Amino acid sequence: MSSRLVVRTREIDPIEDPLAYADPARPLAWLRRGDGIVAVGHEAVHTITVPAGTGRPRSAVIADAWRELSAAADIDDPLTLPGTGLVAFGALAFDEDSAADSVLVVPALVIGRHRGRTWLTSIRSDDDSGDDRPAAEAATRPYGPHWAGTVGPGAQSPQGYQDSVRRALTRIADGEVSKVVLARDLTGSIPAGSDLRRLVRALSTGYPDTWAFAVDGLIGASPETLVTVQQRTVTARVLAGTIGRGADADADTAASAHLASSTKDLDEHQYAVQSVLASLRPHTRALAASEQPFLLKLPNLFHLATDVEGELADGGSSLDLVGALHPTAAVAGTPTPAAIATIRELEPFDRGRYAGPVGWVDAHGNGEWAIALRCAQFTTDDDDIAVTAYAGAGIVAGSDPESELLETRVKFRPLVDALA
Repeated sequence: MSSRLVVRTREIDPIEDPLAYADPARPLAWLRRGDGIVAVGHEAVHTITVPAGTGRPRSAVIADAWRELSAAADIDDPLTLPGTGLVAFGALAFDEDSAADSVLVVPALVIGRHRGRTWLTSIRSDDDSGDDRPAAEAATRPYGPHWAGTVGPGAQSPQGYQDSVRRALTRIADGEVSKVVLARDLTGSIPAGSDLRRLVRALSTGYPDTWAFAVDGLIGASPETLVTVQQRTVTARVLAGTIGRGADADADTAASAHLASSTKDLDEHQYAVQSVLASLRPHTRALAASEQPFLLKLPNLFHLATDVEGELADGGSSLDLVGALHPTAAVAGTPTPAAIATIRELEPFDRGRYAGPVGWVDAHGNGEWAIALRCAQFTTDDDDIAVTAYAGAGIVAGSDPESELLETRVKFRPLVDALA
């Protein structure tokens, strides 16, 4: 490597809205309940880009490149909080064969906040003749005017989705797969020059218990962690099994009771939990999961959820665990190879980074990674900004095509509402 990175983290006065420092057109952000990290502006010191066809899993290529970059870095981080020191934002493709790149982006300036403490991290190459970037260089940018987007059926129509569900049910009945997750897409556009931070802010404030993210044009609010590593403690939250919230308190109670007792949803959830445990066991010690799922209540739906915790057993990093875990049964199916093959055949589009890992990693391998759900990919051209949103549902024996379509509509709501 021709140069190494020089990293300086310093505590600064509290900042009310870190997102105000992000680039309006290309925000880089990871936020939950006001805490997280945000890149100042759009300057990147280093980007690791991995296309399809490398011959190795893309997560492994990125993990090795990140280890090399981190090992050579000169890091001065007296805070040692989650998100301080050398950090990078990442978004990985769902499918190894996807045309979408998997990326890890190292910004030049990062503002972070964790439990009342705020910091600024500057990152530069040691052959950069300039001094470390001062805090004064971190300036807010006024939010642009409100905007609205339009989206409609994409490559997979509502009727086409139900037909795909029926074909999946035939394969389940024939014993080819136990579960397969099928998605559909909405496509449209938003006006050129739109301030995308507004969407991140709307999702972050409207769904505070989710991980709101913006990485390389992928923007969303995911309720599902893939894996978190902090000081060798590994945690994950598995979500599978969903029902929409009721219109009033009685309907809400009935919906939650139905989900908690649904054999179909409990079976789907168990597939997902066992998939995560099997993937983590080779890398962890004292791995444990709650015996029964709990109900996670979000503004628009209920999920069955199980928390998993263990201790990292080897010299691995959060990126290594991302590679071990992805794709989980919650977003692909069981068994995984057969589910992926079914998805490739029944979905008439490339998922890109939808349902892939999204998050951040630091020089010690700590990090937070979610599954990119409730999200859309934004692509800028000369006239406007194209948007493709995705939502999916887990198909198991007993699934009803119309009910699964309705589930995707519920899952689209956070983004569709925010776009409007």
